[in-house]
Amino acid sequence: MKNKPLFVQIWLVIAGITTGIALLLLIVVPPFLHSFFTREIYSTIEDAQNSLFAESRLQGRFDDRWLTGPNSTLERDQVQQNIRTVRHALITDQGLVVPTLQAMPAEFRQQLVAQAALQTEPVQRYVRQLNGKTVYYIIRIETFAGKKLYVLSYMWDAYRNKLVRELSTRLLLIMGLIMLFSWIPALALAKYLSRPLVKLEGHMKRIAGRKWTEPVDVDRKDEIGRLAQSIEETRQQLVRRDEAQQTLLQHISHELKTPVMVIRSYAQSIKDGLFPKDDLRQSVEVIDQEAERLEKRIRSLLYLTKLDYLATHSKPAQEPVALERLAEEAVSRLRWRRPELVWDVRLAPLVIRGNRDQWMVALENLLDNQIRYAKSAVSVTIEASGDGDGRGTITIANDGPPIDEETLAGLFEPFRKGRRGEFGLGLAIVQRIAALHGASVSAANTEKGVEFRIRI
Repeated sequence: MKNKPLFVQIWLVIAGITTGIALLLLIVVPPFLHSFFTREIYSTIEDAQNSLFAESRLQGRFDDRWLTGPNSTLERDQVQQNIRTVRHALITDQGLVVPTLQAMPAEFRQQLVAQAALQTEPVQRYVRQLNGKTVYYIIRIETFAGKKLYVLSYMWDAYRNKLVRELSTRLLLIMGLIMLFSWIPALALAKYLSRPLVKLEGHMKRIAGRKWTEPVDVDRKDEIGRLAQSIEETRQQLVRRDEAQQTLLQHISHELKTPVMVIRSYAQSIKDGLFPKDDLRQSVEVIDQEAERLEKRIRSLLYLTKLDYLATHSKPAQEPVALERLAEEAVSRLRWRRPELVWDVRLAPLVIRGNRDQWMVALENLLDNQIRYAKSAVSVTIEASGDGDGRGTITIANDGPPIDEETLAGLFEPFRKGRRGEFGLGLAIVQRIAALHGASVSAANTEKGVEFRIRI
């Protein structure tokens, strides 16, 4: 069934449930009705007996017809003519049945006499099959004129069977109508529920074909609505990523075009015997500097691509990394770039699990950024949480000019440059490395300058 359309599956489930309930009722209800009407027959017989004896006691005697028998053959056969009426007879202590119940088989009359003689309870219920029919009767012990009498009251089951058949037939008809009129709304409901899913399927096909300009709009708040909202968020992310990809390609082409043009123009000039930069040595030095610049940018692009791949695929092997030692090593290597700066280095021991090379790149990129913009001082601080669980904070700050708010909002996006930024990938690489290690990086303007903070 799972290969059928969803609305067909929903309709089949609802139809199966209603059909199952109907069949269950048709199986359970008839026996229940049989039992119920059997109890009602006995209650009717007992009520008839009680009414009979209440009238007899009020008159102080039994009707003479109880002792003399029925007035006519018609009266004797009335039990067969009117099966909905409770009939009565008397069984004397001599074994006589009055009226004689000629319509009853002789064997049954003898059984009645035997049952009455053996009965110990004042009132007792009986049932017997006669010629394919069922008779329900009650024998009641009474005393009249010093003699023990047994009052027999009985009814046939034809009335009960008729009621059961009629009610069962009507129940069958009602359940049939219920199933008929429930299947039609069920089909409409199934189509109503599956319609937004079909609409979402169309949206997903368009998104798969890179046609994601049309928003996903499903006006629902249920599970289907939440699914539509998730698809819409995915579409928006794809749109942003596509725009970022186009912007990235534009930035890459622009950033790589300049050094390539310089190298080609200088090489062409030298080949023609001209030296754009005074002499051959200085001209070749310019070519070498531009080649180094080009190599650095390509290396940064490849490294950023590698980090993006690791973020969605396998991560490199984790190892214990002492961040205070990495920071000390990075500071010792980079402080020569501006030896006039004053360094405030306070490094508390902080050991985490991660990739040592990646953390070294992150620290070097942050330090390089801070050294470039610092006026006179740079501070590097590492604070541990104190419980040895690998949590802590790395803070690198300088006393340079503040970052304007527009630049600060997208500082860690690729190709976002400051006033003296080189390529716009250094801080983006820092952000990717922090995310790979479950950390976060932020930048803020302070009273003393600019502060970068990595929270691990």
